[in-house]
Amino acid sequence: MLTLAASLQLDAVSHNAFIQEQSMGIHYNQGNDVLDYLVDKSALAIEDGFCAIPQGPGLGVEINEEFVEERAKVGHRWRNPVWTHEDGSIAEW
Repeated sequence: MLTLAASLQLDAVSHNAFIQEQSMGIHYNQGNDVLDYLVDKSALAIEDGFCAIPQGPGLGVEINEEFVEERAKVGHRWRNPVWTHEDGSIAEW
């Protein structure tokens, strides 16, 4: 979330920036999505494929510190998913 907010700020002043990768709503973020960490989720809302440059102080987003503390207690053990072909051989993303 902070990296996206920072990237959008940088994009705003880079004359050749035309696309910004992000991972909101992607399958491995369910229950722990980028927007879950924000007080105001509209700061990084995507509408018609576009995300406005956040306008608040600093990077333009406010972190939901209670949610960060809650998630820190859970921790994580994220690993790349291992996909295989029908024959059992490893498939790449």
